[in-house]
Amino acid sequence: MLIERGLRVMNVDTIGKAYDIAANYLRRTGAIPDTTATHDDLLELIVQMFQRGETHPIRLANKAISNFESAKIAA
Repeated sequence: MLIERGLRVMNVDTIGKAYDIAANYLRRTGAIPDTTATHDDLLELIVQMFQRGETHPIRLANKAISNFESAKIAA
């Protein structure tokens, strides 16, 4: 499914898959709470990377996990 967001078209399926992979991993490691609520910071990371041109869900998830964990360590 494609959704127009401003002037860009986003593939919700790709972003959804990447988010599911990353969120599942981060929940299992305890980096984010184990709830059904969407973690907005993680989703925003994935959307930003998608907008910069990364369209493969597994690469998106891996990069999001790495960036998220790095940001948590720095904070």
